[in-house]
Amino acid sequence: MAEHNDLGQRGEVLAKKFLQDNGLTILEENWRIKKAEIDIIAKDEKTNTLIIVEVKTRSYETLGSPENFVTEHKQKMLFDAASIYAEKLGHEWEVRFDIIAIILNNKKEKITHFEDAFFPNNWSG
Repeated sequence: MAEHNDLGQRGEVLAKKFLQDNGLTILEENWRIKKAEIDIIAKDEKTNTLIIVEVKTRSYETLGSPENFVTEHKQKMLFDAASIYAEKLGHEWEVRFDIIAIILNNKKEKITHFEDAFFPNNWSG
């Protein structure tokens, strides 16, 4: 397995634990539909919110912070996939889009959770 794939998988494991430790229920991991993949789908039982989580893991921030790599195109794909997932469930929950940015190397492990990181109405196309 490529080193970047291993790093990404390690990041997703940390993100899942982080979300669970913060009281969220994990519904799905690596959920795929068409060309889109949602890293983690969680639910906040207290607020009855469906949470779509994109996890970005990097070894270093030299090329920029991980969260800056969630492009507008990726956001649109996540929204489209989340819409299909929500319809499949027949849910009436609020939907929130989060990013978990992780820096993971020999010297540090830093997890930053961006709640409501982006909104579907921000897209131009």
